[in-house]
Amino acid sequence: MQVKDRTDLKKPTEVKVVNLLIIRDTFTEKSTIGRLFINGESFCDTLENPWVDNQRSISCIPKGNYKVRLRYPRESATRDYLHLLVQDVPNRDYILFHKGNTAKDTSGCILVGNGRKQDIVENSRLAMDLVMQEIIYLGGENINLIIKNK
Repeated sequence: MQVKDRTDLKKPTEVKVVNLLIIRDTFTEKSTIGRLFINGESFCDTLENPWVDNQRSISCIPKGNYKVRLRYPRESATRDYLHLLVQDVPNRDYILFHKGNTAKDTSGCILVGNGRKQDIVENSRLAMDLVMQEIIYLGGENINLIIKNK
């Protein structure tokens, strides 16, 4: 399923809750791949590091519930585009949703893509742009994340 382009739609006037759900379904020694749902709609693929006991920079984060906020380029020394910050991850900080295609492109963060192969997500720039566009369309605030393993 392809992510959707919402440029032609008007932004809703009321502030809504944005519910992100990642269902991790593919686990290898190099990566963890899953599917991102936004408010119940299947949206794009995700890629994270494999599970390595929640170790900083080399492990995906624990499954669970998290708050997320928009993170602006001015807040980052390495990301010159709007992205997401996952908050209050136990024993971790600066867990981001950002662009990238393989586990080498992440240090414990969540990458988004449109298409997947073994240990790879594809078209990450497009997917990231469309994820951010959707979240802003939905109000850009009150963002919740649930991560589950299949």
